[in-house]
Amino acid sequence: MKNTLYKILRPLIVLVTKVFLRPRFIGLDNIPKDKNYILAGNHTHNLDCFLLITASKKDVHFLAKQELFKGLKGLLFNNMGLIPVDRKKHTTKAFDKSIKFLNKNKVIGIFPEGTYPKNGEKLLDFKSGVVKMSKMTNTMIIPFVIKGKYRLFSNNLTIEFLKPYEVKSDNYDDEIFKFRKVILKNLED
Repeated sequence: MKNTLYKILRPLIVLVTKVFLRPRFIGLDNIPKDKNYILAGNHTHNLDCFLLITASKKDVHFLAKQELFKGLKGLLFNNMGLIPVDRKKHTTKAFDKSIKFLNKNKVIGIFPEGTYPKNGEKLLDFKSGVVKMSKMTNTMIIPFVIKGKYRLFSNNLTIEFLKPYEVKSDNYDDEIFKFRKVILKNLED
């Protein structure tokens, strides 16, 4: 059921995204076609997931705050393979599920900020889970940068996929600092 619902909704998401948001995609050749990967970058809006689903040829399993998994939305999100994250309790449940997905050659989409910035901030601090997942599963991270505003029919929205990022050490604090610098540098360009 999970895969079927994703397969049904994905073409609709792609169509709606392309027609109404008209994003420009840069660096699509940095997304591998034949292996799994982690998509990780800045978070600007609740619709950011639509951009990643539209750009990737593979199903993307997103980490999402647990509060979104209530009622009808919860039924939909659970059946699309989203992974709930309890931001109030420090548990490894979402992390462990993500590791299982990556080990099964699936794609994970994550926003390391954990939420999108408010009050004009450009980029929040990153949580280190993404680099830890990458190192533990030997999975490359495909960094992305989202720029522009979500406005209907505006051609103002861009998502750029950068060269794959390899986590080289077990010092996850250092690695997440370096990874965040890559995103920040490209946000400022």
